[in-house]
Amino acid sequence: MVYYKTNDEIEIIRQNCLLVSRTLALVAENLADGVSGESIDKLAEEFILDNGGKPGFKGYGGFPSTLCVSVNEVVVHGFPKDYIFKNTDIISVDCGVDKDGYFGDAAYTFIMPDASDEALRVCKVTKECLYIGIDQAVVGKRLGDLGNAIQMHAEAKHKMGVVRELVGHGVGKNLHEAPEVCNYGKRGNGLMLKEGLVIAIEPMINFGTRKVMQMKDGWTIKTRDLKPSAHYEHTVAVKKGKADILSDHKIIEIAIKNNPNLNSISINF
Repeated sequence: MVYYKTNDEIEIIRQNCLLVSRTLALVAENLADGVSGESIDKLAEEFILDNGGKPGFKGYGGFPSTLCVSVNEVVVHGFPKDYIFKNTDIISVDCGVDKDGYFGDAAYTFIMPDASDEALRVCKVTKECLYIGIDQAVVGKRLGDLGNAIQMHAEAKHKMGVVRELVGHGVGKNLHEAPEVCNYGKRGNGLMLKEGLVIAIEPMINFGTRKVMQMKDGWTIKTRDLKPSAHYEHTVAVKKGKADILSDHKIIEIAIKNNPNLNSISINF
């Protein structure tokens, strides 16, 4: 059942997404070679609690952490515990917040200074895919239009793999709501987009094969060929003419520019 939100509900979700974005900006301020995943997870949890929210991921289906921290060939759902960041890493950090009866959700892939050319390229393409998808999140389009636009950019134009097993989703009173928001599809197919639909658009793009494997922990997803993968996510509200982006990557990118331990990438959107 697809649940359309009122303007008041959208504003609550926006505030939660902004808290997520501020949390990710705090992560960006503290990433460096030798820093542990466990330390940034603790920092994020304390920040969310101090701002009146609850971590949206911790305890969700048994997930043990506030953040999903997915490094290099890990696509999503990586555990931060015990990982020590290196200058060659790319680091996807996904965060959710539960506050005032609604959720917020966003993700960003951070680039350490000595990351490989493959890693830089997959980050750039994935970030482009995010905004290409958002351009389709308007009244009158269909979910297949959104997925197809992402798929064509990643697969047809750049010969990279679009993960099929993991998708975006509705966001509201639950972290994951209908509909599923695939990063692949056929134009003209799928749910017609209407005003009030709030969805997380989150392309997960692999430099090589689209095929993935799940680790024994039951959560961590890696690329089968162990080539790098990137993940960027915004929560958006469908509107007429142009989607309303509820999360904010700009504050994250300001923090990145102020951290000499991180690289930034620019795209044409």
